[in-house]
Amino acid sequence: MAKSHQLRKIFIVVFLIGWLFIAYFGWKQTTDTSSKLTTITIGYQAGDEFDIAKTRGEFAKKMKKAGYKVKFKEFQNGSAEMQALATGAIDYARTGDTPPVTALASGTNLTYVGAGGSKEQGTGILVKTSSGINSLSDLAGKKIAYTQGTSSQYLLLKALQKAGLSTSDVELVSLDQSAAAVAYEKGKVDAWANWDPQTSRLELNGSKLLVNGSDISDNNRSYLVASTSFAKSNKKVSKLIIKYLNQDMQWVNKNQTKAIKMMAKSLKLSTSVVSKMVKRRTYSFGYMTKTAVQESQDIANLFYEQGVIKKKVNVKSHVQYLK
Repeated sequence: MAKSHQLRKIFIVVFLIGWLFIAYFGWKQTTDTSSKLTTITIGYQAGDEFDIAKTRGEFAKKMKKAGYKVKFKEFQNGSAEMQALATGAIDYARTGDTPPVTALASGTNLTYVGAGGSKEQGTGILVKTSSGINSLSDLAGKKIAYTQGTSSQYLLLKALQKAGLSTSDVELVSLDQSAAAVAYEKGKVDAWANWDPQTSRLELNGSKLLVNGSDISDNNRSYLVASTSFAKSNKKVSKLIIKYLNQDMQWVNKNQTKAIKMMAKSLKLSTSVVSKMVKRRTYSFGYMTKTAVQESQDIANLFYEQGVIKKKVNVKSHVQYLK
């Protein structure tokens, strides 16, 4: 009996040792695999291409298989992303067309590595339908909200230029997105230069786009930028990011209903708002093109002429062609 009890104790001890060994080995395998992954941090904004990729989940899986762990950091606007890029807080920034130009003018060392499709239909100047403002010329003497250093600033300058108005003919009010939303809702500003999904949301709730990007030849496409040193050392990563991101964009185009439902839940917006946003654009993402470079140069030229930036920017000298 005593011998049987002793054997049982020995068996239990051996079993526990074996179990601990297996558990440790499994943990070691997990940590070893994780430690071999190179972390890539990407800055994005709500509703943009990377927000879609993040929510869908396939992008991170594909990058992991390629040896990279992706971390996403959300920002309210592109200007904030440029600051994060300059300090090394992020490796890549998906931003609108204007922030990289103003960042270059301020001395930030960045490189354009990719460009998205046009967002012209969802970008514009919002006014309330009851405002009595029906044309660009009606903006004379009005208060217009925008966010400095973002695509809304360029859009606004282009719109005023088309109407034959100068910045002195209107009252420009630079506010961040949250403050601008409050000011617009409360009637403290008469108009708001903005982009989707806010434009879609407000168009479905008593506002209209007085002008959109297509009316003033502003494609307002997305750009992927990185610090110059990072871009030079990580061409392979840039190619993978663009490849997998574009696959997500093509998925959206082919699966609009699923994409709208997914994004509505993620953005905490109604399906009607997200549907309007999605259906008025074609999603894509690719390498830099001469057209995309010229569009950015047009922004740099206008900003310099208007005194928004004090330094001339030659965009093509900050572009990496990955083909």
